Formats: sequence, C-alpha cells, structure tokens
Amino acid sequence: MHTTGSRPRLVVSTDGRGVVNHAGSRLLADLAEATGLTHAFSDALRRLRPRGTGHDPGRIAVDLAVMLADGGEAIADLALLRDQPEVFGPVASTPTAWRLLAGIDPTVLGALRAARATAREIAWLQAGETRDGIPASHAGGRQLPGLVLDIDATLVTCHSEKEHAAPTYKHGFGYHPLLCFLDNTGEALAGLLRPGNASANTAADHISVLDAALAQIPDAHRHGTDILIRADSAGSAKAFLTHIRTLRERGIHASFSVGWSITEPVRRAIRHLPEHVWHPALEQDGSLREGAQVAELTGLVDLPGYPEGTRIIVRRERPHPGAQLTLFDLDEGMRHQVFLTDTPYGQGSLQLLEVRHRAHARIEDRIRCGKTTGFGRFPSRHFHINAAWLEISLAAIDLLAWTQTLLLEGDLATAEPKKIRYRLLHAAARITRGARRLHLRIAATWPWRHDLAAAFARLQALPRPVT
Repeated sequence: MHTTGSRPRLVVSTDGRGVVNHAGSRLLADLAEATGLTHAFSDALRRLRPRGTGHDPGRIAVDLAVMLADGGEAIADLALLRDQPEVFGPVASTPTAWRLLAGIDPTVLGALRAARATAREIAWLQAGETRDGIPASHAGGRQLPGLVLDIDATLVTCHSEKEHAAPTYKHGFGYHPLLCFLDNTGEALAGLLRPGNASANTAADHISVLDAALAQIPDAHRHGTDILIRADSAGSAKAFLTHIRTLRERGIHASFSVGWSITEPVRRAIRHLPEHVWHPALEQDGSLREGAQVAELTGLVDLPGYPEGTRIIVRRERPHPGAQLTLFDLDEGMRHQVFLTDTPYGQGSLQLLEVRHRAHARIEDRIRCGKTTGFGRFPSRHFHINAAWLEISLAAIDLLAWTQTLLLEGDLATAEPKKIRYRLLHAAARITRGARRLHLRIAATWPWRHDLAAAFARLQALPRPVT
C-alpha cells in the first residue's frame, strides 16, 4: 500500500538566526511615524517622562498599538516586538508599559485623544495627496455624501473583579463601552468606557461620544461637509437629537438617522396605512429586497419635543428564520423596524433613506473586529488603566484603517483585520545586511509578498509631516 499526502520529515531546533516573525507589523510601526502619531503621542505623554531618561512614553504607546493591531491581547505580548530588536528597535519591558498606562490620568487621556486627532489630520492629507481622499460611504448601490458616523454600545465580559465592572442587562458581568466609528474608512473615532450597568440610551453619554468623535475630524472636513450620525434606538433620546440639530449653529452640517421603538401609536399608524403607500425596499447593492417594503409615517404619529422636520419611516418584511418577533409582528405576519431622520424631502428617496439607515449595522462588524484589536479584554483591575487601554486600542484600529486607506489595494483594502494579519502582518522574513543597509527579505514563496512589498513602497512615498 502506498501512502499519499505524506510530509517531509523535520528535525526541530531552536537555534535559528536572522529569522523574523510578524515582519509585516513593521509596516504599522513605520506608518505611525509617517502620520506623526509617534511624535504626537510623545508630546502628549511628555509629562510621564520627567527626567528625560528611559523609553519614550509616546513610543511605548505606539508599540502597544502596533501589538494590538497585530492581534496581541495582553501587555505581555509586547515580547513579540521586544525580542526582535533588529526590526522593531528597543521596546519597553512589560512593567514599564504597565507604569505608562497607570500614569495616564483623565488630563493625559485628553492629550492622547488630541494627539490622535493631529495624526488623523495628517493621514487624511496624505490620502488626499496620494489617493482620491477619504472614500465615500455606500448604501443602496450609491455613494453617500460627506461623512457617516455610527454610534453603538457593546458589552465586554470581565472574568475577574475590576473597578466599575458591573452586571449587564444580558446577565453577564463587565463593561458597557459606547463607541463611534467612521463608516467611510472604519476608523475608530471615539470611545467611552462605562460600567456594565450603564444605560444604553443615556443622552449625555451619546453627546459626549459624539463631541469626542467630531473633535477627531479635521477642521477642513468637520465644517462645510455633510455629516450623518447614525444610531440604533438607544440614540433616539430627544436631548441627543436636539444636540445634533444645534451643531448646525457651530457650522457643522449634521443630520441624524436613528432607530425608534415601536410604540402603540406607531402600531395604530402602521395598521391604518393603505397598501399602495408601501414601496419596495432595497438591498445594499441597489437591487430590490425581496419581501420587504418601506413607508412613511410622518404626520401619522406625534413627535412632541423632537427637532422640527423629524420624519418617521417604517420597514416591514417577511421574518427570516430565527428573527426575534414582537406580538405585533406575529399578529401582522411581518417584522417591522422604525427609524427617525431629519433628512429633508427631496434629498433622497424613501427607499434610499431606509437602506442608508440599515447600513448602520456595519458597526456591529467594526465592534466585533475591535474586540480582536484590544478592547475585547481589559488588562487591569483599575478603571483608569482600562480607559487608557481603550484609547490605545482605538489607535490600533486607526493604524489598520490608515494602512488600508493609504497603502493597500484590491480586496485587502476592504478586508477585515483577521485577513490582513494572516496575509501581511504575520509574514515571516530574514534579516540580512549589505551595502551598509538592513534588508528585510520576505520569503519568495509567500503568496502575498508582492502586496506587502508594494505597501512598504507606498509607505516610503508618503509625504511626511514637518516636525
């Protein structure tokens, strides 16, 4: 009998030299330099290095962000970078990184956020000079004008006692952070760490996160550009929507599209809608959505206290297997979802407004990927350290987003972090020296070697900020 599929026999040893693992992660470290993130972090954290000795705190923060973007989960995972000094240079020890995070109080945390905004402005300028600028968000097969901000909360389970961790509404235990992502690029604009029992629809928290997200947007885009804020029904508080409307007084062209609860007045209005006012709904590619229709309820439901011009729109569709249905849905035989928007008539069809709002679900993928990029596990018992960890995690997500926007093409430019890590960041290479230069030699048989080499070439061509 002949065996098939046999592999060559190996002799395993631990004496390899000149071999580098996760070599592609150097791309992220160099991108932090190119966008000025490292310099901005150094300025923000200068007070944590009073004697001017030891590791630069800004460099430590960037190394933590690179480690998280690469898929690390704990501060100890800095060993991946630290044990390869030929590629990543000197990297702080685990205790030093702990001391840095412990020193980030609310004032320093605000400085870190400002540093991220400074680097973001440079990254967006680089996108404008080397690419076509910040890409448009899409819905219903069309480009959406301006910027689209998605806000949502998530639950993060804590498996040990941590400060301000609390029981959650899903009978778990942990934190309940509120986050804002830019749908155009996947950048993580802002995040607020909250106890697990924090209310999902707290207007003050939504306002805080939105204002922090707007502060991240460069002035040239924050003023004079249409900005759509999307949220689920937790973002439908009157105070929050009124705050969005008042942003226009500051020159910010903001509008909203938020979910809304199906109350008894909404049920009565839906029941009284004539059949001919229902219009076919759209899929995200612009094709018709089978078994789904949309209709407008504006004028049929009172909206006291909501900003003038608020519209209410409903979608119904045949429920898919496993859908959670209310008694009203069971009675009607259709699943219903309602949302509010202040987009005026004539600025998009009913179907486009509905499919535009439904695209808010993309933030669930952003959060899922974000949990593999740092904020799925918090390292400390102390709340302020975990808040700093969240901010570093958001910076890691930004590095991945900027890598896709500035350096990658094809399917990698829209891939999830898992694919980028597998194909690019975790590539192995050899270190050689010649002609007074250090060479990073990617394996000639690595399937995505040309993508990685092209990304490094584009990185070298980026215009650098003046420091």
